[in-house]
Amino acid sequence: FLRRTISDLNLDHLNSVFVAVGFPRRDTEKIKLALEHTQSILWVEHKKSQKPVAFARATGDGVFNAIIWDVVVDPSFQGIGLGKAVMERLVEELLEKGICNISLYSEPRVLGFYRPLGFVADPDGIRGMVYSRKQKKNK
Repeated sequence: FLRRTISDLNLDHLNSVFVAVGFPRRDTEKIKLALEHTQSILWVEHKKSQKPVAFARATGDGVFNAIIWDVVVDPSFQGIGLGKAVMERLVEELLEKGICNISLYSEPRVLGFYRPLGFVADPDGIRGMVYSRKQKKNK
């Protein structure tokens, strides 16, 4: 069952899926706040258990740019097309809004999942950068 809102999303169960795929456990209040500020959310609810088994979200400016985050599928439901379905629908939704600059960050081990969905390394060679705050040395 494909869902687009967070009203029925059990954040503890979502957090369990995050942990099951190797993400660090997150504070559920922070997850809630992040999702409230997310423009596009898609998740699949397992009918019997009513738990989330696949999830993805996108943030951005709503006009030009979007970044896809937190693409996860519960390991016991991987390999049956849920991740692909969620990603295809999320990208389709963004394109329908006129957003054509869609990006994501990916671990090298899952690049093969994203390539058939149309994602490539930036053709202009642009690389993502991450801010790293320098720690002040104690004097």
